[in-house]
Amino acid sequence: MVHRVGLIGEQGWEAVIAGLHDGVSWRDGAIEVRVAAGDTVALAGEGLLLIPSVFIVPTVAAHTAPPWPKTLIYPARGTAALLGTPPAGPPQALGALIGRSRARVLAALDTPASTSQLARQLRLATGAVGDHLAVLLDAGLLSRARSGRSVLYQRTALGDALASGAGATLSDTR
Repeated sequence: MVHRVGLIGEQGWEAVIAGLHDGVSWRDGAIEVRVAAGDTVALAGEGLLLIPSVFIVPTVAAHTAPPWPKTLIYPARGTAALLGTPPAGPPQALGALIGRSRARVLAALDTPASTSQLARQLRLATGAVGDHLAVLLDAGLLSRARSGRSVLYQRTALGDALASGAGATLSDTR
């Protein structure tokens, strides 16, 4: 959800809706969901509830029956991590540059997570993870956003580039 809210600010609702699923699109100021042929539901100012779900993969669902709010249920980001093999660790050179534990924290943030989630996932002390997050945040590799009672950290574009090993290469200029 943090990712989608960021997209709203950067690219607008059209990009967010189009990115939910191949069966969902924005057309002429309306949201088009291809789940039932020929059915049209007017929101009539009532709004639309968007719910990410790990159980709906690979399709979408729409709920329009009263008295419940009109709802679009779409596949949550990161569901592949639940189903597949864990991603490879950070590039070895990144560990040498910023330290192995800090590189592991950066690599683990392919989806937003809180300090305690990262500590459990990486089997590190919560305080140590907090220290690493503070350094990565100060370096511009992470951003943070509040979600209820939690603070979620996510990589910035620079953090993504470093974690993937796709950052710019430096040539020897001697």
